[in-house]
Amino acid sequence: MYRILLAEDDTVMREYLTRALERAGYLVSAVDRGTAALPLIESEPFDLLLTDIVMPEMDGIELAQRAGDIAPEMRVMFITGFAAVTLKAGKAMPQARVLSKPFHLRELVLEIDRLFEMESIPSRH
Repeated sequence: MYRILLAEDDTVMREYLTRALERAGYLVSAVDRGTAALPLIESEPFDLLLTDIVMPEMDGIELAQRAGDIAPEMRVMFITGFAAVTLKAGKAMPQARVLSKPFHLRELVLEIDRLFEMESIPSRH
């Protein structure tokens, strides 16, 4: 089973995404900011970092770059409601996927499913 680390500062969105991803069969650890995600990345293996880009303390792009130093095999997907930020993320981390809000939960789950189908990451249990 794939493990996802979700970093999203909006409580309602974070809980909504966590429930949807768990229903889709993923193991999800959720945090409310990038600075809370780093210790988890250092101590646990995750297959995907799903992060909002605009967050207090540390934005999702910086989080993804620092996570890449710690766990280079972990995939990254950004979620954002800001078009200009999408361009910045694409330049900073061209290998990462970017999903713009608003999106349907089915769309998110399909994108994540596709990511894991295309990238054959050994599943961690």
